[in-house]
Order: sequence, then structure tokens, then C-alpha cells
Amino acid sequence: MLEIRVHEIRGNCPVYREGDRIVIDDPKIDLERTDALCTHALSTILHYTTILERNWCPLELGLTVEGDEESAYMQCIDPGRPYTHGGTVIFRCRRIR
Repeated sequence: MLEIRVHEIRGNCPVYREGDRIVIDDPKIDLERTDALCTHALSTILHYTTILERNWCPLELGLTVEGDEESAYMQCIDPGRPYTHGGTVIFRCRRIR
């Protein structure tokens, strides 16, 4: 099972607030434990969830740095200003039991 938390927001996000979470128990999203969902973010997050849940290897995937192997970081595809009126969200993912 994966817990994905909003770690940082750069700009304005109309969907998420820092600390919001998404819980994934592959192949489903646990809607009762998930605060919000955004289609822009899901396109990035879902790309990695299956492999992270089955074979936790964020360092090998380039999703973290040495010393922080318990976390995987992903980013929303919205670039924010000056390109859009939104903002990008940095997500921190970790395995939960």
C-alpha cells in the first residue's frame, strides 16, 4: 500500500493543500482515506504506483536521492506561472503496511 502526500505546492493549486494524501492499494485508490484527486496529478502518480508497490526502488527509478530511500518524489504536470494560472505540486510517496 502506498501513501502519497502533498509535500510542497509551487504556485496555486485549486485541488490540493499541503499535507493532503492519496492512498493506493493497487489496483484501487482508497477513496475513504484519500483527501483529493486531480487528473493532472494522476497521470504522473499512476505511472509509478504499480512498480513502487511491488518493488520499492525509488533510488533506482530516480525518484529520490541517497539518504532518503524511504521516499519517492513525483511532480504534477502543471508548470505554473508564467505558463499557466495553476501551479505544480510535489508529492512524497512512501510505503505503508
